[in-house]
Amino acid sequence: METNIQGFIGCISSYAEARTVLLGAPFDSTTSFRPGARFGPSAIRSESFGIESYSPYQDKALEDSRIFDAGELELPFGNAAAALDMIEGGVSEILNDGKMPALLGGEHLVTLGAVRAAAKKYPELRLIHFDAHADLRSDYMGESLSHASVIRRCHDILGDGRIFQFGIRSGSREEIEWGRGHVETEFFSAEGISRTAERLRGLPLYVTLDLDVIDPSEFPGTGTPEAGGLRFAELLRAILSLRGLNVAAFDLCELSPHYDHSGASTALACKTLREMLLAFYEHDEGKM
Repeated sequence: METNIQGFIGCISSYAEARTVLLGAPFDSTTSFRPGARFGPSAIRSESFGIESYSPYQDKALEDSRIFDAGELELPFGNAAAALDMIEGGVSEILNDGKMPALLGGEHLVTLGAVRAAAKKYPELRLIHFDAHADLRSDYMGESLSHASVIRRCHDILGDGRIFQFGIRSGSREEIEWGRGHVETEFFSAEGISRTAERLRGLPLYVTLDLDVIDPSEFPGTGTPEAGGLRFAELLRAILSLRGLNVAAFDLCELSPHYDHSGASTALACKTLREMLLAFYEHDEGKM
């Protein structure tokens, strides 16, 4: 008999031997519409056994990669600043041990804690952002720490010319106008991501994926669904176009599983995470 700890399918390595570490951040205290993303990480883990660990898209299996599932951080739901500090601490530990963090949200604000850690480790860090929403507000209803302002807070760290957005189709007039002078945005699609990937070759990269970038006809299980999004096949092509880049860390967030009782959204999230884990496993620490 062995201890039964449920992790993501195929992530069976020990921490010591792992090159990638999956870490859950079940936090959704600033969600502005429908809460529930805190249940995303546990749902993805439990439902991952409904998919194969082998990817026919990449001809690889998770068992063949050295990936450790570290479980979930215990975050204080009512204190965004404290939760971000804990996420930053966890991601920093993984980075300082020479491994790639894969953060599993939770709402999109969790990205800020991970970007803080990655930017300290890699001062030349760039950010690729998949999302339906620009997330560039200075604040949301007076709160500067919000999932609606997470990329603006990342810009506070990274500055101009280092953030590249794809799939954006929603935002206030003010944040979209501000974004035109400070970040590079491809609205409504991710068709140009290969060109961006070539520009970023050789640089440390953080990839953040808000699952509501996918059209709600395929992915209704999220707190802020926005019509007109990418199809899964389009998103997968975009993810695979980043293979071979120096991905220092990445995250996947904003699954709220109880808004899709069919389970299709959670299955899509599982498959997307599998493809990201395999695609970014090619990351080579020595190139940083």
